[in-house]
Amino acid sequence: MGLFGRGNGGGMMNVIRCDEEEYMVWKWRPEGQDVNSTTRENSIRYGSSLRVKDGEVAVFVYKQKEGPIQDYIVGPYDDTIKTANFPVLSSIVGLAFGGESPFQAEIYFINLAGNNQLRFAVPYFDVFDPRLPDHGVPMAVRGTMTFNITDYKGFIKLNRLINFDHEQFRKQIKDALLKYVKGVVMNVPREMGIPVVQMESQILSINTKVEEYLKPRLEADFGVNLKGLDIGTLEIDKESPYYDDLRALTAGNTAKTLNAQTDVNIRNLEDTQRINAANMEETLRVQREEMQRAQRLQTETNFMGAHALDQQTEVLKTGAQSLGQMGSMGGTGGGGGSNPAGMMAGMMMGGAMGQQMAGMMHSMGQQMQGAMNTPPPIPNVQYHVSVNGSQMGPFNMQQLQQMAQNGQLTPQTYVWKQGMANWDFVCNVPELASLFAAPGTPPPPPPPTL
Repeated sequence: MGLFGRGNGGGMMNVIRCDEEEYMVWKWRPEGQDVNSTTRENSIRYGSSLRVKDGEVAVFVYKQKEGPIQDYIVGPYDDTIKTANFPVLSSIVGLAFGGESPFQAEIYFINLAGNNQLRFAVPYFDVFDPRLPDHGVPMAVRGTMTFNITDYKGFIKLNRLINFDHEQFRKQIKDALLKYVKGVVMNVPREMGIPVVQMESQILSINTKVEEYLKPRLEADFGVNLKGLDIGTLEIDKESPYYDDLRALTAGNTAKTLNAQTDVNIRNLEDTQRINAANMEETLRVQREEMQRAQRLQTETNFMGAHALDQQTEVLKTGAQSLGQMGSMGGTGGGGGSNPAGMMAGMMMGGAMGQQMAGMMHSMGQQMQGAMNTPPPIPNVQYHVSVNGSQMGPFNMQQLQQMAQNGQLTPQTYVWKQGMANWDFVCNVPELASLFAAPGTPPPPPPPTL
Protein backbone atom coordinates (compact mmCIF):
# COMPACT_ATOMS: atom_id res chain seq x y z
CA MET A 1 0.00 0.00 0.00
CA GLY A 2 1.31 3.40 -0.80
CA LEU A 3 0.71 7.09 -0.23
CA PHE A 4 0.85 9.59 -3.00
CA GLY A 5 0.25 13.26 -3.65
CA ARG A 6 -0.59 16.03 -1.26
CA GLY A 7 -3.91 17.73 -0.90
CA ASN A 8 -4.53 21.44 -0.47
CA GLY A 9 -4.58 20.98 3.24
CA GLY A 10 -1.12 19.44 3.29
CA GLY A 11 -2.33 15.92 4.17
CA MET A 12 -1.37 12.74 2.36
CA MET A 13 -3.80 11.12 -0.11
CA ASN A 14 -4.29 7.37 0.10
CA VAL A 15 -4.51 4.57 -2.47
CA ILE A 16 -6.79 1.98 -0.88
CA ARG A 17 -6.55 -1.51 -2.38
CA CYS A 18 -5.81 -5.16 -1.49
CA ASP A 19 -2.83 -6.94 -3.06
CA GLU A 20 -3.09 -10.14 -1.01
CA GLU A 21 -3.22 -13.39 -3.05
CA GLU A 22 -4.95 -15.66 -0.54
CA TYR A 23 -7.24 -14.22 2.09
CA MET A 24 -10.79 -14.30 3.39
CA VAL A 25 -10.88 -10.97 5.26
CA TRP A 26 -8.09 -8.39 5.10
CA LYS A 27 -7.95 -5.01 6.88
CA TRP A 28 -6.40 -2.10 5.02
CA ARG A 29 -3.93 0.13 6.84
CA PRO A 30 -1.75 2.94 5.51
CA GLU A 31 1.79 1.97 4.77
CA GLY A 32 3.95 1.87 7.88
CA GLN A 33 1.01 1.70 10.29
CA ASP A 34 0.91 -1.29 12.59
CA VAL A 35 -2.20 -2.71 14.18
CA ASN A 36 -3.63 -0.31 16.76
CA SER A 37 -0.41 1.70 16.65
CA THR A 38 -2.14 5.00 16.02
CA THR A 39 -5.54 6.37 15.24
CA ARG A 40 -4.23 7.39 11.84
CA GLU A 41 -4.79 3.86 10.55
CA ASN A 42 -8.49 4.65 10.49
CA SER A 43 -8.20 8.27 9.36
CA ILE A 44 -9.14 8.30 5.67
CA ARG A 45 -8.75 11.30 3.38
CA TYR A 46 -11.86 12.31 1.50
CA GLY A 47 -10.92 12.05 -2.20
CA SER A 48 -8.49 9.13 -1.78
CA SER A 49 -8.36 6.53 -4.55
CA LEU A 50 -10.23 3.24 -3.99
CA ARG A 51 -9.58 0.12 -6.10
CA VAL A 52 -11.70 -3.01 -5.63
CA LYS A 53 -11.06 -6.02 -7.86
CA ASP A 54 -13.73 -8.25 -9.34
CA GLY A 55 -14.63 -10.98 -6.85
CA GLU A 56 -14.12 -8.91 -3.72
CA VAL A 57 -16.01 -6.28 -1.72
CA ALA A 58 -14.64 -3.35 0.28
CA VAL A 59 -16.43 -2.62 3.57
CA PHE A 60 -16.15 0.82 5.20
CA VAL A 61 -17.07 0.60 8.90
CA TYR A 62 -17.92 3.87 10.65
CA LYS A 63 -18.19 3.82 14.42
CA GLN A 64 -21.07 6.00 15.52
CA LYS A 65 -22.85 6.55 18.82
CA GLU A 66 -25.74 4.34 17.68
CA GLY A 67 -23.28 1.60 16.70
CA PRO A 68 -21.14 0.71 13.67
CA ILE A 69 -22.62 1.27 10.21
CA GLN A 70 -21.18 0.20 6.85
CA ASP A 71 -20.76 1.21 3.23
CA TYR A 72 -20.26 -1.70 0.76
CA ILE A 73 -18.34 -1.23 -2.48
CA VAL A 74 -18.51 -4.33 -4.69
CA GLY A 75 -15.80 -4.77 -7.29
CA PRO A 76 -14.79 -4.02 -9.89
CA TYR A 77 -14.45 -0.42 -8.76
CA ASP A 78 -11.70 2.17 -9.41
CA ASP A 79 -12.53 5.73 -8.43
CA THR A 80 -12.01 8.37 -5.79
CA ILE A 81 -13.93 8.37 -2.55
CA LYS A 82 -16.90 10.70 -2.97
CA THR A 83 -20.09 11.07 -1.01
CA ALA A 84 -22.04 10.37 -4.21
CA ASN A 85 -20.82 6.73 -4.12
CA PHE A 86 -20.90 6.34 -0.32
CA PRO A 87 -24.42 6.79 1.06
CA VAL A 88 -23.37 6.44 4.71
CA LEU A 89 -20.35 8.68 4.24
CA SER A 90 -22.53 11.42 2.79
CA SER A 91 -24.58 11.46 5.99
CA ILE A 92 -21.64 11.66 8.42
CA VAL A 93 -19.32 13.98 6.50
CA GLY A 94 -20.57 17.59 6.57
CA LEU A 95 -19.70 20.35 4.16
CA ALA A 96 -17.33 21.82 6.72
CA PHE A 97 -14.83 18.98 6.20
CA GLY A 98 -13.89 20.18 2.72
CA GLY A 99 -12.48 18.21 -0.19
CA GLU A 100 -9.55 16.63 1.63
CA SER A 101 -10.70 16.49 5.22
CA PRO A 102 -10.18 13.13 6.95
CA PHE A 103 -12.92 10.89 8.30
CA GLN A 104 -12.72 7.88 10.60
CA ALA A 105 -13.43 4.46 9.06
CA GLU A 106 -12.11 0.93 9.19
CA ILE A 107 -11.72 -0.61 5.70
CA TYR A 108 -11.94 -4.38 5.14
CA PHE A 109 -11.63 -6.37 1.94
CA ILE A 110 -13.65 -9.60 1.81
CA ASN A 111 -12.80 -12.26 -0.79
CA LEU A 112 -15.94 -13.51 -2.58
CA ALA A 113 -14.13 -15.49 -5.27
CA GLY A 114 -11.83 -17.62 -3.16
CA ASN A 115 -12.62 -21.19 -2.17
CA ASN A 116 -11.50 -22.51 1.19
CA GLN A 117 -10.86 -26.23 1.46
CA LEU A 118 -10.75 -28.16 4.72
CA ARG A 119 -9.55 -31.72 5.06
CA PHE A 120 -11.11 -33.44 8.04
CA ALA A 121 -10.88 -36.75 9.86
CA VAL A 122 -13.36 -37.84 12.49
CA PRO A 123 -11.59 -40.35 14.76
CA TYR A 124 -13.16 -43.69 15.64
CA PHE A 125 -16.57 -43.47 17.31
CA ASP A 126 -19.13 -46.21 17.99
CA VAL A 127 -21.93 -46.79 15.48
CA PHE A 128 -24.86 -48.95 16.56
CA ASP A 129 -27.01 -51.23 14.40
CA PRO A 130 -30.70 -51.13 15.52
CA ARG A 131 -30.83 -54.94 15.38
CA LEU A 132 -28.06 -55.19 18.00
CA PRO A 133 -28.29 -51.91 19.94
CA ASP A 134 -25.68 -52.96 22.50
CA HIS A 135 -23.02 -53.91 19.93
CA GLY A 136 -21.21 -50.71 19.03
CA VAL A 137 -18.70 -50.97 16.15
CA PRO A 138 -16.01 -48.23 15.82
CA MET A 139 -16.03 -46.18 12.60
CA ALA A 140 -13.87 -43.30 11.33
CA VAL A 141 -14.83 -40.73 8.66
CA ARG A 142 -12.41 -38.84 6.40
CA GLY A 143 -13.07 -36.34 3.66
CA THR A 144 -12.84 -32.78 2.34
CA MET A 145 -15.13 -29.77 2.60
CA THR A 146 -15.06 -26.65 0.40
CA PHE A 147 -16.69 -23.37 1.45
CA ASN A 148 -16.68 -19.69 0.46
CA ILE A 149 -18.35 -16.37 1.30
CA THR A 150 -21.37 -15.31 -0.75
CA ASP A 151 -23.55 -13.36 1.70
CA TYR A 152 -20.98 -10.85 2.90
CA LYS A 153 -23.51 -8.83 4.92
CA GLY A 154 -24.55 -11.94 6.83
CA PHE A 155 -20.89 -12.84 7.29
CA ILE A 156 -20.11 -9.43 8.83
CA LYS A 157 -22.99 -9.75 11.29
CA LEU A 158 -21.66 -13.10 12.55
CA ASN A 159 -17.92 -12.44 12.61
CA ARG A 160 -15.65 -9.82 14.08
CA LEU A 161 -13.71 -8.27 11.19
CA ILE A 162 -11.04 -6.40 13.12
CA ASN A 163 -8.05 -8.64 13.76
CA PHE A 164 -9.77 -11.41 11.80
CA ASP A 165 -7.64 -14.57 12.08
CA HIS A 166 -8.08 -16.80 9.03
CA GLU A 167 -6.61 -19.94 10.61
CA GLN A 168 -8.58 -19.51 13.80
CA PHE A 169 -11.75 -19.14 11.74
CA ARG A 170 -10.99 -22.33 9.79
CA LYS A 171 -10.40 -24.15 13.09
CA GLN A 172 -13.79 -23.08 14.38
CA ILE A 173 -15.48 -24.34 11.23
CA LYS A 174 -13.54 -27.61 11.36
CA ASP A 175 -14.57 -28.27 14.96
CA ALA A 176 -18.22 -27.75 14.04
CA LEU A 177 -17.78 -29.91 10.94
CA LEU A 178 -16.45 -32.89 12.94
CA LYS A 179 -19.34 -32.63 15.38
CA TYR A 180 -21.98 -32.49 12.66
CA VAL A 181 -20.48 -35.33 10.58
CA LYS A 182 -20.22 -37.58 13.60
CA GLY A 183 -23.81 -36.87 14.65
CA VAL A 184 -25.26 -37.64 11.23
CA VAL A 185 -23.21 -40.78 10.49
CA MET A 186 -23.93 -42.20 13.93
CA ASN A 187 -27.69 -42.17 13.18
CA VAL A 188 -27.50 -43.47 9.60
CA PRO A 189 -28.30 -47.15 10.45
CA ARG A 190 -31.48 -46.17 12.29
CA GLU A 191 -32.70 -43.31 10.04
CA MET A 192 -31.70 -44.73 6.64
CA GLY A 193 -32.12 -48.43 7.44
CA ILE A 194 -28.59 -49.31 6.34
CA PRO A 195 -26.81 -52.12 8.24
CA VAL A 196 -23.52 -50.99 9.79
CA VAL A 197 -21.49 -53.51 7.80
CA GLN A 198 -22.99 -52.15 4.53
CA MET A 199 -22.46 -48.43 5.22
CA GLU A 200 -19.26 -48.32 3.16
CA SER A 201 -21.20 -49.43 0.07
CA GLN A 202 -23.72 -46.60 0.62
CA ILE A 203 -21.15 -43.82 0.95
CA LEU A 204 -22.75 -41.61 -1.74
CA SER A 205 -26.18 -41.65 -0.08
CA ILE A 206 -24.59 -40.94 3.30
CA ASN A 207 -22.53 -38.10 1.79
CA THR A 208 -25.70 -36.45 0.47
CA LYS A 209 -27.44 -36.74 3.85
CA VAL A 210 -24.47 -35.19 5.70
CA GLU A 211 -24.23 -32.37 3.15
CA GLU A 212 -27.94 -31.54 3.45
CA TYR A 213 -27.59 -31.38 7.23
CA LEU A 214 -24.35 -29.36 7.20
CA LYS A 215 -25.14 -26.62 4.66
CA PRO A 216 -27.78 -24.58 6.58
CA ARG A 217 -25.86 -24.84 9.85
CA LEU A 218 -22.59 -23.46 8.45
CA GLU A 219 -24.55 -20.59 6.93
CA ALA A 220 -26.38 -19.84 10.18
CA ASP A 221 -23.35 -20.26 12.49
CA PHE A 222 -20.54 -18.77 10.41
CA GLY A 223 -22.11 -16.99 7.44
CA VAL A 224 -20.27 -19.16 4.88
CA ASN A 225 -21.60 -21.16 1.94
CA LEU A 226 -20.92 -24.90 1.69
CA LYS A 227 -19.86 -25.48 -1.93
CA GLY A 228 -19.22 -29.18 -1.62
CA LEU A 229 -18.63 -32.10 0.72
CA ASP A 230 -16.70 -35.20 -0.26
CA ILE A 231 -16.62 -38.06 2.25
CA GLY A 232 -13.76 -40.16 0.95
CA THR A 233 -13.76 -42.95 3.53
CA LEU A 234 -16.13 -44.61 5.96
CA GLU A 235 -13.69 -46.87 7.77
CA ILE A 236 -15.20 -49.52 10.00
CA ASP A 237 -13.01 -51.30 12.54
CA LYS A 238 -13.23 -54.88 11.32
CA GLU A 239 -11.16 -56.05 14.28
CA SER A 240 -13.98 -55.10 16.63
CA PRO A 241 -15.38 -58.11 18.55
CA TYR A 242 -18.92 -57.18 17.44
CA TYR A 243 -18.14 -56.81 13.75
CA ASP A 244 -18.36 -60.55 13.02
CA ASP A 245 -21.70 -60.77 14.86
CA LEU A 246 -23.19 -57.98 12.75
CA ARG A 247 -21.74 -59.43 9.58
CA ALA A 248 -23.24 -62.88 10.27
CA LEU A 249 -26.61 -61.32 11.10
CA THR A 250 -26.66 -59.22 7.95
CA ALA A 251 -25.50 -62.08 5.72
CA GLY A 252 -28.19 -64.37 7.16
CA ASN A 253 -30.94 -61.81 6.56
CA THR A 254 -29.65 -61.17 3.06
CA ALA A 255 -29.72 -64.89 2.26
CA LYS A 256 -33.27 -65.16 3.59
CA THR A 257 -34.32 -62.19 1.51
CA LEU A 258 -32.76 -63.65 -1.63
CA ASN A 259 -34.36 -67.05 -1.02
CA ALA A 260 -37.75 -65.45 -0.46
CA GLN A 261 -37.38 -63.39 -3.61
CA THR A 262 -36.33 -66.48 -5.56
CA ASP A 263 -39.43 -68.34 -4.32
CA VAL A 264 -41.63 -65.44 -5.37
CA ASN A 265 -40.01 -65.35 -8.81
CA ILE A 266 -40.52 -69.13 -9.26
CA ARG A 267 -44.18 -68.86 -8.26
CA ASN A 268 -44.69 -65.96 -10.64
CA LEU A 269 -43.08 -67.97 -13.44
CA GLU A 270 -45.25 -71.01 -12.73
CA ASP A 271 -48.37 -68.85 -12.61
CA THR A 272 -47.43 -67.25 -15.92
CA GLN A 273 -46.86 -70.65 -17.55
CA ARG A 274 -50.14 -71.95 -16.19
CA ILE A 275 -52.04 -68.93 -17.48
CA ASN A 276 -50.37 -69.20 -20.88
CA ALA A 277 -51.25 -72.91 -21.10
CA ALA A 278 -54.86 -72.18 -20.15
CA ASN A 279 -55.03 -69.41 -22.73
CA MET A 280 -53.56 -71.73 -25.37
CA GLU A 281 -56.03 -74.48 -24.49
CA GLU A 282 -58.96 -72.07 -24.67
CA THR A 283 -57.77 -70.70 -28.01
CA LEU A 284 -57.42 -74.20 -29.43
CA ARG A 285 -60.85 -75.15 -28.08
CA VAL A 286 -62.46 -72.16 -29.81
CA GLN A 287 -60.62 -72.97 -33.02
CA ARG A 288 -61.69 -76.61 -32.80
CA GLU A 289 -65.34 -75.64 -32.32
CA GLU A 290 -65.14 -73.22 -35.25
CA MET A 291 -63.66 -75.98 -37.42
CA GLN A 292 -66.41 -78.42 -36.43
CA ARG A 293 -69.07 -75.81 -37.14
CA ALA A 294 -67.56 -75.12 -40.57
CA GLN A 295 -67.47 -78.84 -41.34
CA ARG A 296 -71.12 -79.22 -40.26
CA LEU A 297 -72.18 -76.32 -42.48
CA GLN A 298 -70.24 -77.84 -45.38
CA THR A 299 -71.93 -81.22 -44.86
CA GLU A 300 -75.36 -79.60 -44.76
CA THR A 301 -74.57 -77.75 -47.98
CA ASN A 302 -73.41 -80.94 -49.72
CA PHE A 303 -76.63 -82.81 -48.79
CA MET A 304 -78.97 -79.97 -49.52
CA GLY A 305 -79.54 -81.28 -53.13
CA ALA A 306 -80.40 -84.77 -51.89
CA HIS A 307 -82.79 -83.26 -49.36
CA ALA A 308 -84.53 -81.31 -52.14
CA LEU A 309 -84.79 -84.50 -54.23
CA ASP A 310 -86.44 -86.30 -51.32
CA GLN A 311 -88.95 -83.50 -51.01
CA GLN A 312 -89.74 -83.61 -54.72
CA THR A 313 -90.12 -87.42 -54.59
CA GLU A 314 -92.67 -87.06 -51.82
CA VAL A 315 -94.57 -84.57 -53.93
CA LEU A 316 -94.59 -86.96 -56.88
CA LYS A 317 -95.73 -89.85 -54.69
CA THR A 318 -98.59 -87.78 -53.43
CA GLY A 319 -99.44 -86.78 -56.99
CA ALA A 320 -99.42 -90.42 -58.12
CA GLN A 321 -101.76 -91.36 -55.34
CA SER A 322 -104.03 -88.55 -56.28
CA LEU A 323 -103.88 -89.66 -59.91
CA GLY A 324 -104.93 -93.22 -58.94
CA GLN A 325 -107.86 -91.87 -57.02
CA MET A 326 -108.86 -89.68 -59.87
CA GLY A 327 -108.79 -92.74 -62.20
CA SER A 328 -111.90 -93.93 -60.43
CA MET A 329 -113.51 -90.83 -61.70
CA GLY A 330 -113.61 -92.57 -65.13
CA GLY A 331 -115.90 -95.43 -63.79
CA THR A 332 -119.60 -95.80 -64.67
CA GLY A 333 -122.05 -94.08 -62.69
CA GLY A 334 -124.78 -96.40 -61.54
CA GLY A 335 -125.10 -98.34 -64.81
CA GLY A 336 -121.40 -98.98 -65.28
CA GLY A 337 -120.96 -96.43 -68.06
CA SER A 338 -117.85 -94.41 -68.59
CA ASN A 339 -117.15 -91.08 -66.89
CA PRO A 340 -115.66 -88.70 -69.53
CA ALA A 341 -115.10 -85.87 -67.05
CA GLY A 342 -113.07 -88.07 -64.76
CA MET A 343 -111.04 -89.41 -67.59
CA MET A 344 -110.32 -85.89 -68.81
CA ALA A 345 -109.22 -84.74 -65.36
CA GLY A 346 -106.95 -87.78 -64.99
CA MET A 347 -105.32 -87.12 -68.31
CA MET A 348 -104.70 -83.49 -67.39
CA MET A 349 -103.25 -84.46 -64.05
CA GLY A 350 -101.02 -87.09 -65.66
CA GLY A 351 -99.68 -84.57 -68.15
CA ALA A 352 -98.81 -82.11 -65.37
CA MET A 353 -97.07 -84.77 -63.38
CA GLY A 354 -95.19 -85.94 -66.46
CA GLN A 355 -93.93 -82.40 -67.07
CA GLN A 356 -92.89 -82.03 -63.45
CA MET A 357 -91.09 -85.35 -63.46
CA ALA A 358 -89.34 -84.49 -66.73
CA GLY A 359 -88.17 -81.20 -65.22
CA MET A 360 -86.94 -82.96 -62.10
CA MET A 361 -85.04 -85.52 -64.14
CA HIS A 362 -83.48 -82.74 -66.21
CA SER A 363 -82.38 -80.95 -63.05
CA MET A 364 -80.93 -84.09 -61.60
CA GLY A 365 -79.06 -84.72 -64.83
CA GLN A 366 -77.53 -81.24 -64.66
CA GLN A 367 -76.48 -81.78 -61.06
CA MET A 368 -74.91 -85.11 -61.91
CA GLN A 369 -73.12 -83.56 -64.88
CA GLY A 370 -71.87 -80.73 -62.64
CA ALA A 371 -70.66 -83.23 -60.07
CA MET A 372 -68.80 -85.10 -62.77
CA ASN A 373 -67.10 -81.87 -63.93
CA THR A 374 -66.19 -80.75 -60.37
CA PRO A 375 -62.71 -81.79 -59.24
CA PRO A 376 -62.50 -83.83 -56.08
CA PRO A 377 -62.09 -81.81 -52.83
CA ILE A 378 -58.63 -81.18 -51.41
CA PRO A 379 -57.77 -83.84 -48.87
CA ASN A 380 -58.40 -82.56 -45.38
CA VAL A 381 -55.00 -83.20 -43.77
CA GLN A 382 -55.16 -82.89 -40.00
CA TYR A 383 -52.38 -82.82 -37.42
CA HIS A 384 -52.25 -83.18 -33.68
CA VAL A 385 -50.13 -80.60 -31.79
CA SER A 386 -48.16 -81.06 -28.54
CA VAL A 387 -48.51 -78.03 -26.18
CA ASN A 388 -46.63 -78.19 -22.87
CA GLY A 389 -46.81 -81.97 -22.97
CA SER A 390 -50.54 -82.02 -23.74
CA GLN A 391 -52.03 -83.25 -27.02
CA MET A 392 -54.25 -80.77 -28.84
CA GLY A 393 -56.21 -81.08 -32.10
CA PRO A 394 -56.61 -82.36 -34.69
CA PHE A 395 -56.16 -79.13 -36.77
CA ASN A 396 -56.36 -78.65 -40.51
CA MET A 397 -53.92 -76.65 -42.60
CA GLN A 398 -55.90 -73.43 -42.33
CA GLN A 399 -55.94 -73.63 -38.55
CA LEU A 400 -52.26 -74.52 -38.43
CA GLN A 401 -51.48 -71.50 -40.61
CA GLN A 402 -53.41 -69.22 -38.25
CA MET A 403 -51.61 -70.72 -35.25
CA ALA A 404 -48.25 -70.09 -36.96
CA GLN A 405 -49.18 -66.45 -37.59
CA ASN A 406 -50.18 -66.01 -33.91
CA GLY A 407 -46.92 -67.53 -32.70
CA GLN A 408 -48.69 -70.52 -31.18
CA LEU A 409 -47.00 -72.85 -33.68
CA THR A 410 -43.24 -72.68 -34.22
CA PRO A 411 -40.76 -74.75 -36.26
CA GLN A 412 -39.82 -76.51 -32.96
CA THR A 413 -43.40 -77.54 -32.10
CA TYR A 414 -44.09 -81.29 -32.08
CA VAL A 415 -46.85 -82.50 -34.49
CA TRP A 416 -48.29 -85.87 -35.57
CA LYS A 417 -50.82 -87.16 -38.10
CA GLN A 418 -52.08 -90.51 -39.28
CA GLY A 419 -49.28 -92.37 -41.05
CA MET A 420 -46.39 -90.83 -39.03
CA ALA A 421 -44.44 -93.27 -36.89
CA ASN A 422 -43.64 -90.73 -34.12
CA TRP A 423 -44.09 -87.09 -33.16
CA ASP A 424 -41.72 -84.76 -35.03
CA PHE A 425 -40.83 -81.06 -35.23
CA VAL A 426 -42.80 -78.91 -37.66
CA CYS A 427 -39.58 -77.96 -39.45
CA ASN A 428 -39.04 -81.65 -40.30
CA VAL A 429 -42.47 -82.09 -41.97
CA PRO A 430 -42.18 -81.01 -45.66
CA GLU A 431 -45.83 -80.15 -46.20
CA LEU A 432 -45.78 -77.78 -43.19
CA ALA A 433 -42.67 -75.92 -44.35
CA SER A 434 -44.85 -73.45 -46.31
CA LEU A 435 -46.31 -72.18 -43.05
CA PHE A 436 -42.98 -70.47 -42.26
CA ALA A 437 -41.89 -69.53 -45.79
CA ALA A 438 -40.71 -65.92 -46.09
CA PRO A 439 -43.36 -63.65 -47.70
CA GLY A 440 -42.74 -62.63 -51.27
CA THR A 441 -40.50 -65.60 -52.11
CA PRO A 442 -39.97 -65.52 -55.90
CA PRO A 443 -40.85 -68.67 -57.92
CA PRO A 444 -38.05 -70.95 -59.13
CA PRO A 445 -36.67 -70.40 -62.65
CA PRO A 446 -38.76 -71.91 -65.48
CA PRO A 447 -37.63 -75.20 -67.09
CA PRO A 448 -35.41 -74.93 -70.15
CA THR A 449 -37.00 -74.88 -73.58
CA LEU A 450 -36.89 -78.25 -75.35
